[in-house]
Amino acid sequence: MSEQHQDMTLRLRAIEPEDLDFLYRIENDQRLWRVGVTNVPYSKYTLTNYIVGNANDIYVDRQVRLIMENGEGRVIGMLDLTNFSPRHLRAEIGIVVVEPERNKGYGRQAIERAIAYSREMLHLHQLYAVVDTENPSSLHLFQTAGFQEAGILKQWLFGDHKYHDAVLMQFFL
Repeated sequence: MSEQHQDMTLRLRAIEPEDLDFLYRIENDQRLWRVGVTNVPYSKYTLTNYIVGNANDIYVDRQVRLIMENGEGRVIGMLDLTNFSPRHLRAEIGIVVVEPERNKGYGRQAIERAIAYSREMLHLHQLYAVVDTENPSSLHLFQTAGFQEAGILKQWLFGDHKYHDAVLMQFFL
């Protein structure tokens, strides 16, 4: 990866009504369902209600969804902090970078910013990710961001008509 890609501008921001079409494409991309909890398509009506009703406060919603923009202001992905536990001060991190923008350093930058935000603003103790063992790019992304393998979750994810093992990855803040 070139130095230029590592220094690319990335902005994480709150979700806006203008993001509806992007959110609709991501949430209804069946290739992503295997690594999440979705198994039905979302309507634009449902997603509009989500955007409007979302407080974007991790203590209220138990999650924070952030839109990733590149230096040109183009939406290139999304980063989520979900399954927030105020008692245990941890949250699950998930990230989606759109196909043409993958392997340019945006994912790593987004995770590094999420780590800083989680440490400095949310005062979390840890972030964790559940990564399909058959997704080497995602495993590499989290490893290079400093996440450590904590264990294998056997037959944790279902997709492509079979169960897949997942790696539980942790980052202690």
